[in-house]
Amino acid sequence: MSSSATIERPSNVSESLARGRLGVPSVIFFVLSAAAPLTVVAGVVTTGYGVVGVLGIPLAFLAVAALLALFSVGYVAMARRLANAGAFYSYVSRGLGRPAGVGAAWVALIAYNALQVGLYGAIGAAAEPVLDRLFGVTAEWWLVALAAWAVVAVLGVLRVDINGLVLAALLIAEIAVILVFDLGQLGNPAGGEVSFAAFAPDNLFVPGVGAVLVLAILGFVGFESAVVFSEESKDPRRTVPMATYLSIAIIAAVYALSSWSMTVAVGPDRIAEQAGEQSVALIFNLAGEHLGDTVVTIGQALFLTSVVAAMISFHNTTARYAFALGRERVLPAVFGRTSPRTGAPRAASLAQSALGLVVILLYAVNGWDPVVQLFYWCGTSGGFGVLLLIATTSVAVIVYFARSGAEETAWRRVVAPGIAAVALAGVVILAVINFADLLGVAPDHTLRWAVPVAYPVAALLGAVWALVLRSNRPDTYARIGLGAESSAVSVLAETAPERAEVRR
Repeated sequence: MSSSATIERPSNVSESLARGRLGVPSVIFFVLSAAAPLTVVAGVVTTGYGVVGVLGIPLAFLAVAALLALFSVGYVAMARRLANAGAFYSYVSRGLGRPAGVGAAWVALIAYNALQVGLYGAIGAAAEPVLDRLFGVTAEWWLVALAAWAVVAVLGVLRVDINGLVLAALLIAEIAVILVFDLGQLGNPAGGEVSFAAFAPDNLFVPGVGAVLVLAILGFVGFESAVVFSEESKDPRRTVPMATYLSIAIIAAVYALSSWSMTVAVGPDRIAEQAGEQSVALIFNLAGEHLGDTVVTIGQALFLTSVVAAMISFHNTTARYAFALGRERVLPAVFGRTSPRTGAPRAASLAQSALGLVVILLYAVNGWDPVVQLFYWCGTSGGFGVLLLIATTSVAVIVYFARSGAEETAWRRVVAPGIAAVALAGVVILAVINFADLLGVAPDHTLRWAVPVAYPVAALLGAVWALVLRSNRPDTYARIGLGAESSAVSVLAETAPERAEVRR
C-alpha cells in the first residue's frame, strides 16, 4: 500500500470563512456601523459636554484620530502578512507569544460581548419617541430589545455580504441625517456669529482632558474591526488598509463637525449647561427648532436604526472572534465551524445570540435599568477593554517585526507603533484614573475598580489556559494564532498516525 491510499474525508462543515465576499465599501460599512455615528453624536458628545464640561471635544476627536491613524500604520502592515478573523488575538500571539495571545482573546471576548449586549439596553430608549410619534404607543424596552435581537440573530447566520448590504442602507441614511442636522446648526449660529472656540487648544487641555480623550476613543471603537473581516475580503492586502484609514478619517470628520456645529448653534458659553439639561435630546431639539418636526422624526428613526446597525456589526465581530478561537481549538471545536451554505460562523453566532437573549431576560425579570446599568456600563466597560487591546497590539507589532525580520520600513516597524504605544499607555492610565467619572458612579463604587481589574484577571486566566494547552495538548498550542493556516496544521496532525501506519 502506498501513501496515496490516504483518504481525505469530506465534511459537511467548514473551518474557513467565505472568501472574496467583501470589498472596501462593505468593510467600511461594518466598521462605521460599529462606531454608530448618530449614537455617538447624540449620546457621547452631549455626555462629554454636559458631564465633563470641556469645550474642546471637536479637537479631541481630531487628536484621537491622529493617534489611531498612527497606531494603524503598524497594525495594517502586520495585517498584510496575517489575514485572521481573530485580529488582536492573532497579532498578540504572533508578537508577544501564545500565552499573551490567548489572554488577549479572553479580553476581546469580554469587551466585544459587553459592547454587543449593552446595545440591547439602548434600543428601548431609542425606539420610545419613534413609536410615540408614529403610532402613539409605548412599548416595554425588553419587547423592543427582543424584536431587535431576533433581527440580529437571523442576520448573524446569513451570508456576510447580506449583512453588509443592510448596514450600507442604514449607515448612508444615518450619516446623511447627521450632515443635515449639522448644516441646520451651522446655518443658525447663536448670536449670529460662527465661533471656532471649540478648536482652540486651551479649551481642550484643561482639567477633565483625560476623561474627554477616553470618551473620544470610545467613539472610535469599531475602527479596528476591518482586520476581523480580512479572511472574507476580496483583496485583504488592499481592502484592510484602505478600510481602516478611510474609516478613521470619516469618523473623525463626522464627529468633529457635529460636535463643533453643536457649540455654534447653542453657543460655546452655554453648551455645557444645555447639554447637561437636555442630554440626548439636545441634537433633536436643535433640529426641531431649525429644520421642523419631520426632520426630527426622521432623525429619531435613524437613531433607532443606528443602534440596530451597531448591534449587527458587533455581533458579526464577536462571532468571528469566537470562530477564530474554535478553529484553533482554544475554545471547543464547534465554534470553529461555518455553515456550508452561507459561510457564516454559525455556532459562534448562535452562541452570541443566546447570550444576548439571556441578558435581555435577566434585566427584564429583575427590573434593572437598561440604559444606565446595561447600555452605559457595558458600553463603557467594553470600550475600555478594546483600548487595552489596542495598546497591547501596538507593542506586539514592534516585537513581531523585530522577531520575524520581515522587510518593512522603520516607520512601520518601530517608529509609528512605538509612538502610538506610549501615547495609548498614557490614555489607559488616564482612563483608570477617571474610571468612576466615566461610569458615572461614586469613587467608592464597586464597579470603579471591578471593571479595570477584571480585564487583567481575564488576561491572566487566558495565559494560564494557554500554558495548560502547551502541557496537555501541544498540537492545539502549536496552532494558536495561525488563523486559516491552523486548519492545514490540524489536517496534518490528524492524518499523521494514518500515514505512519502506511509507512510501517
